[in-house]
Amino acid sequence: MIPALPFRLHLNQRHGIPGTVVLPDSAYRRARAEIAGWPGYAPTPLLSLPEAAEAAGVASVAYKDEGGRFGLGSFKALGGAFAVARVVTHALAREGVAASATSAELEAGAFAEATRRITVTCATDGNHGRSVAWGARRFGARCVIFVHPAVSAGRRDAIARWGAEIREVAGNYDDAVRAASEAAAREGWFVVSDTSWPGYTEVPRDVMQGYRLMAEEALAALPAPPTHAFVQGGVGGVAAAVSVQLRASGATGTRLVVVEPEQAACLLASAEAGHAVTVGGELDTLMAGLACGEPSLLAWQELERAACAFMAVPDAAAVACMTALGRRTPRVVAGESAVAGLAGLLLAAWDPAARAALQLGPDSRVLVFGTEGATDPAAYETLTGLSPA
Repeated sequence: MIPALPFRLHLNQRHGIPGTVVLPDSAYRRARAEIAGWPGYAPTPLLSLPEAAEAAGVASVAYKDEGGRFGLGSFKALGGAFAVARVVTHALAREGVAASATSAELEAGAFAEATRRITVTCATDGNHGRSVAWGARRFGARCVIFVHPAVSAGRRDAIARWGAEIREVAGNYDDAVRAASEAAAREGWFVVSDTSWPGYTEVPRDVMQGYRLMAEEALAALPAPPTHAFVQGGVGGVAAAVSVQLRASGATGTRLVVVEPEQAACLLASAEAGHAVTVGGELDTLMAGLACGEPSLLAWQELERAACAFMAVPDAAAVACMTALGRRTPRVVAGESAVAGLAGLLLAAWDPAARAALQLGPDSRVLVFGTEGATDPAAYETLTGLSPA
């Protein structure tokens, strides 16, 4: 499917060491019930990729296609919007407006006068900001989204379409995170971030609980637990959510491999260092949703002991996977950040040392997550030469 390309692989020496509970199951059950009750909810497809399985020399490759999630084009719709609902309902309770407002009441405008006074904010490379903006529109809050210069016009427009104000700040994603946090502290806004840091964990925990639903859907659709799961990195939120759900579903033998862009591999660098570290610079990768230099505190607490390995792959591998998926029959439209896991699988499977280290073989059943569709249609067409339509 794709050419052999250089990559980095680090086996996690701390794999299997017991740790703290990052995402309690009781809170997940509440998140699942809430999201599953939203209008338009339906599990996204789990696709079989026999050509990828043949290329990788494994028994099967299952691809969880998140391109149609709530019409927003990515799995992020599960997390950001759910966290916005939680923030708004908690704010109304603190103000004495409503002790336990429901999402349906918020969408109906039952407390519109009060929710209009609530502002939610976050930083984004594209998809998370879109989810937060969508949630703010649905639940009646004002929304301000911070972006850095590398966020494309197409992704900015997709966020603004939901009524959010867009503010650009110099630097990279991590600089935008700090700008959003500083503005919220100054203005009395609520940060709805998908990354966490010391003193800020509860909202990101809600975001990650929403992500677990994607993993639960995928595991429920499989005839047997996967032997391997290759999952995108970024700040680590989705990989950690998948990790927690694998364990909660009884798939404790699944080998979790976290895959990042080579220009923004903060989780791999952290695993090499033995503690969370920051990767600086422009984080110049085509995989825009994974262009993150600082691991999420909560995600790292899970991944430092649960991931069996970390990989860094080149942008060219992502483009090749996007193109191959777009040309297959039936075609799969995958954005730049959707295919890191698939690229990691293929590159590792073709390298004898990596294949042996990860215990990939002809009986392996591999799960990968196509976390977005063509969330920037112009970029998709430029990179693949294919129309996303």
